[in-house]
Amino acid sequence: MAKQKTERDPLAPVRGPIFSVRFIVALVLMVLGIAWMAFYYSAVRADPTVIGSEPGSPAFMADLGDWNYLVGFGLVFLGLIVAAHPSTPLGRGTGVVVGMLGCFLIGLLWICTFYVFSDDLTDIWVFNDLGQLNLVVGIGFMAVGFTYATRWE
Repeated sequence: MAKQKTERDPLAPVRGPIFSVRFIVALVLMVLGIAWMAFYYSAVRADPTVIGSEPGSPAFMADLGDWNYLVGFGLVFLGLIVAAHPSTPLGRGTGVVVGMLGCFLIGLLWICTFYVFSDDLTDIWVFNDLGQLNLVVGIGFMAVGFTYATRWE
């Protein structure tokens, strides 16, 4: 007698651990990137609206200047890329579509917001320091979305 092969339902959701080590690392990278930029913007950078404003401390962060945004967005993008692995919830099943579309939409909204308010960016945090580099940030989010697109089945 032949042994029956159990077939898996192709429409059944793919299950796996929610909090894998990779997912925790991805979350920490994203939170660290956001915290880096928020700390630089609120405590370290010299306020351009005040004449004679001195940058805060730590001194190494003040010396980096706008490169702090590269560090912050780099950590956020790296965290999103690490989260695209199949061992994380965003790297399998419908999480891939959520991650891909989420990154595409965030990038599109970033660029659209920059274009709509490009005449006067003084009131929008982070946008006012980046200037034309806001386009690079928006395209960066879209590029990260393609790392999820490669995992889509």
